[in-house]
Amino acid sequence: MKAVITERYGDYSVIQLTHVDKPSPKPNEVLIKINATAVTAASTFMREGKPYFGRLFLGLTKPKIKTPGTDLAGVVEAIGSEVKNFNIGDSVMAATALDCGAYAEYICLASDGLIVIKPENVSPEEATGIIDGACTALAFFTDQVTIKKGQKVLINGASGSIGTAAIQLAKHFGAEVTGVCSGKNKALVKDIGADNVFDYTKNEFQNSSEKFDVVFDTVGKLSYMETRNNMSENGVFLTPVLKMSTLLTMLFVSPFTKKKLKFSATGMRTEELRKRDFIIVRDMLESKQLVTVIDRVFPFVQIQKAHKYVDSERKRGNVIVTMNS
Repeated sequence: MKAVITERYGDYSVIQLTHVDKPSPKPNEVLIKINATAVTAASTFMREGKPYFGRLFLGLTKPKIKTPGTDLAGVVEAIGSEVKNFNIGDSVMAATALDCGAYAEYICLASDGLIVIKPENVSPEEATGIIDGACTALAFFTDQVTIKKGQKVLINGASGSIGTAAIQLAKHFGAEVTGVCSGKNKALVKDIGADNVFDYTKNEFQNSSEKFDVVFDTVGKLSYMETRNNMSENGVFLTPVLKMSTLLTMLFVSPFTKKKLKFSATGMRTEELRKRDFIIVRDMLESKQLVTVIDRVFPFVQIQKAHKYVDSERKRGNVIVTMNS
């Protein structure tokens, strides 16, 4: 079968498509024929081995796991002898977390892992595209803060994978949502539910005196210190990107003020919590309470180009790689 192999950390050029043996499921596993996967900002960070302390889990000098990719949608082709909750032919969506392996035509996953039945009214591209962004945003909005109706929430990186999902989720919880993005993406951000939009190219947020109960910096471009004047008295700054400045603020500033900074590596939480969020996202996708914003779809043979495009930081929503082409 075709699969990506990465022998070292680096830019998109380390992504190499090759042929490897097709896996066989263990007694507790399902074999999934992958129809679509996603290229997320998180997957590019893992490809680069950044931030460097992440290599404690990924491999110090080179990737321990050679085939990247964490999100997928596909069809169960075979099941192990002990599998009772899936059948051959089931259409599924799944996440592999740090085990990776989704950049391949086939993958074996434990049947009790992060696998759910894909809704019939959702395409494989829509299914795989929503996983990373929505599960990350939902984890912050349930485990780190409790959004109440009428609260004011600011989403930085509003047109990205996490941002487009975060807007929809914050609106679902009853918040008044302001997005921060470039002017060319204002219409998109408004269309998916934002009440207001700041153009970061014009420093509209920095020049604003508006106060927010939650500031969610989905892309790691802001800092707690530069936004605290725009936070309400008990405001919270959320980020999925851990930088040294973030760590220092969490240790030496946030504990001593009402305005808090909270970081979470959402993919490293317990499987129980991740499965909870995964099911909620699947159900909201099925009921159209969540929609997947897809920028571009690349064939598997062009997965290098897909990574190069995500590296350009110009994507809107999600970049998908499809095997069916």
